[in-house]
Amino acid sequence: MIEPSRPLQSALIVDDHPLFCDALSMTLKAVAGLTHIECADRLETALARLDLQPAFDVVVLDLNLPDVNGLDGLIRLKASLGAVPVVVVSSLADNRVIGAALKAGAAGFVPKHSRREVFRAAFDAIREGRSYLPEGFTPHSPGAPASQREEAIARLALLTRQQAKILQLICEGRLNKQIAYDLTIAETTVKAHVTAIMRKLGVQSRTQAVLMVQEASFASLMPENS
Repeated sequence: MIEPSRPLQSALIVDDHPLFCDALSMTLKAVAGLTHIECADRLETALARLDLQPAFDVVVLDLNLPDVNGLDGLIRLKASLGAVPVVVVSSLADNRVIGAALKAGAAGFVPKHSRREVFRAAFDAIREGRSYLPEGFTPHSPGAPASQREEAIARLALLTRQQAKILQLICEGRLNKQIAYDLTIAETTVKAHVTAIMRKLGVQSRTQAVLMVQEASFASLMPENS
């Protein structure tokens, strides 16, 4: 849930294009009243910055980053941020991508090359505790059954930050011993996390968990000929 009437004075922009970061920073300062903006070019850089003070009022995320696949970045950010809203700003403005991002916990979605007035409207909505949907977006009817992709996204969104990181390492083919070394934790702790991950995802094996992550990737969202 987005808190009503929340202050929006600081933001972290997560995007690997420096010129776009600079342009968006200027736009948000001009139209959204933000006074302090920082940029991170990788998800891991953003997560490391979010561990430090001061905290940010909002995070602006590009889905297509060098160190994440699909909605993984958004899901891991939400696990780390809690109630802090994440606004997705992406050139991938397909209905399926927008719907999946909202399902994964985005507070709003703004197509990357929108006019300044659109950014103003989006951040006004977030400030007032509302979600922002871009013009032309058509959500699924409320009574429609969840698709396999939507179910995968919903389950992945249940993971804690540490669980999401461990799942990422599992997707990279790491064994429990290697994960324990990478994260400087006991192997028994990794095993406990893996058990919890599989329970939350409703799967019986690491392979099934990896397939669920792939279900939430851009490949599953884009048309075959794109």
